[in-house]
Amino acid sequence: MYNIAVIPGDGIGREVMDACIKVLDSLDIDFNFTYGEAGDECLEKNGEALPDETIELAKSADACLFGAAGETAADVIVRLRQELNLFANLRPVKSYPNTNALFDNLDFMIVRENTEGMYIAKEEEYTEEGAIARRIITKKAERRIIDYAFQYAKNNNKSKVTGVHKANVLKVTDGLFKEILYEVAKDYEGEIEVEDFYVDATAMYLITRPESFEVIVTTNLFGDILSDEGAGLVGGLGMIPSGNIGEDGALFEPVHGSAPDIAGQGIANPMAMLLSACMMLNYLKEYEAEERLNDAILEVLNEGKTLTPDLRGTATTTEVAEAIIDALN
Repeated sequence: MYNIAVIPGDGIGREVMDACIKVLDSLDIDFNFTYGEAGDECLEKNGEALPDETIELAKSADACLFGAAGETAADVIVRLRQELNLFANLRPVKSYPNTNALFDNLDFMIVRENTEGMYIAKEEEYTEEGAIARRIITKKAERRIIDYAFQYAKNNNKSKVTGVHKANVLKVTDGLFKEILYEVAKDYEGEIEVEDFYVDATAMYLITRPESFEVIVTTNLFGDILSDEGAGLVGGLGMIPSGNIGEDGALFEPVHGSAPDIAGQGIANPMAMLLSACMMLNYLKEYEAEERLNDAILEVLNEGKTLTPDLRGTATTTEVAEAIIDALN
């Protein structure tokens, strides 16, 4: 039995999570789902956006599913990544049919360092002149994420890792990242090719030749921005899952937000949440179930009959979940 922490969060997070749990319940796997609170409504109700009980629930689980948070997202998801030491953020960029994808054949992974860079809690402060933010880059964290990217490439039949930085301007911090990139690459010489680009050039290449990428590895802020650009290539945030991986735990979440403009209408696209569940199944080494769920999602998308409004359909969130369950059976 797998103990899964479930944190629906705010807005459409609850709706897509309900759909996801229904689909997971239809698999022949023994899950024990335990729910925790977090997000805007939790803050209003309990006086804190992320209670200690929810943190402990996530730490003790085999894996965690997270829906979405609203204005408190930084207080919730960034802190969860820190508390659980989830150092690797995985953002797949993959084309699916009937999803407004700009390209038909994309399938690459963005591996983003998750614990340092510009997103460290309490590393911003006001000054008399304005404000200041500190960017922290350590040898340990960058070596760990870069090695993870190469290992991911090796394990997933990818032949190239692209390091993304701005070492021509950030000569010390990103210079260190680039130096470590090529040090780690030596351990995979003859197996995995390595290249590096400036982040601004990469932003252009994602538009002009995205099919050239296989695995991108980069620092926290750059990875956050580039992964949303990647989402735009393949149908938007409603189609992008993510995994946050640590040495002793993992959290899986869609990258869309709480979408208050459509929350409560029952029309949120659950695909990113369901694809995040596929990533969880892979993490749990339930490879057969992962393949079945991926195939069911692909079948529903290929048919194009049961799609939410963001994909030019008229289906509800629940109807999409039911169609996927039918495809599984």
